[in-house]
Amino acid sequence: MILVPGGRGQLGHDLAALSPSVRPMSSAELDVTSVTAADLAGATAVINCAAYTAVDAAETDEARAFEVNAVGPGLLAEACASLGIPLIHVSTDYVFSGDGTQPYEPSDPVGPKSAYGRTKLEGERRVLEAGGWVVRTAWVYGVHGSNFVKTMAALESSRPSLSVVDDQLGSPTWSKHLAAGLLELASVLPDERLLHATNGGETTWFRFAQAIFEELGADPARVQPCTTADFPRPAPRPAYSVLSGAAWAAAGLRPLPHWRSALSDAFQAGVVAPRTGAAPLE
Repeated sequence: MILVPGGRGQLGHDLAALSPSVRPMSSAELDVTSVTAADLAGATAVINCAAYTAVDAAETDEARAFEVNAVGPGLLAEACASLGIPLIHVSTDYVFSGDGTQPYEPSDPVGPKSAYGRTKLEGERRVLEAGGWVVRTAWVYGVHGSNFVKTMAALESSRPSLSVVDDQLGSPTWSKHLAAGLLELASVLPDERLLHATNGGETTWFRFAQAIFEELGADPARVQPCTTADFPRPAPRPAYSVLSGAAWAAAGLRPLPHWRSALSDAFQAGVVAPRTGAAPLE
């Protein structure tokens, strides 16, 4: 049995859908900030999806973010180590500065610029110190829960046009493909403990939004580019979030498909519910 703390979100749903051996658990069922080995009885592995992901709120709530993103994974890693079972911990591109110009390798220097990134980086450190695996990913969306794809679909049906940031670069990642990769990792458990897993290729939020409009059958020209400075946020966003999959492939793991084909597959899988009786915007 593979226990998945934080398993009621989009990634946990996909993990459970892909394998009958997965048991997703909410924070009420398994609180990583107080977990002990007794809470993991019967598990053969743990994939940790529990996280404080409110990036902007973390700027003024860093103590709570630290509890969930750093203390929790550390306790989980210690409990797994005491039982001799593997832990795979999901992390983020926010551990990097975002100032890069080529895909980040797992070994590249880190330098988070946000509270969220700092707390996630400390969680990584504690998991790796206890012998677990860490998988960084980015720009995740899925059928379950709220995400960028669903937000763009909602805005497409309610606005004649919209502006989306075109100076942040990353790799949109369908949670189903990420879930499949994590399950493969759990079956292989390579020597390399720090890896990156995203869908292939790279794009900007603006071009991603245009692709979403294309999948909706809408005119992508209704999406206009803007800059990060046009929409200031409490937490700085990485300008460059592309993660290299070279170490993932070198570990014998299947590379995730290209982001654009993944988006088409996600629409076929119902990432956006079919519309019924909606009148097209003029």
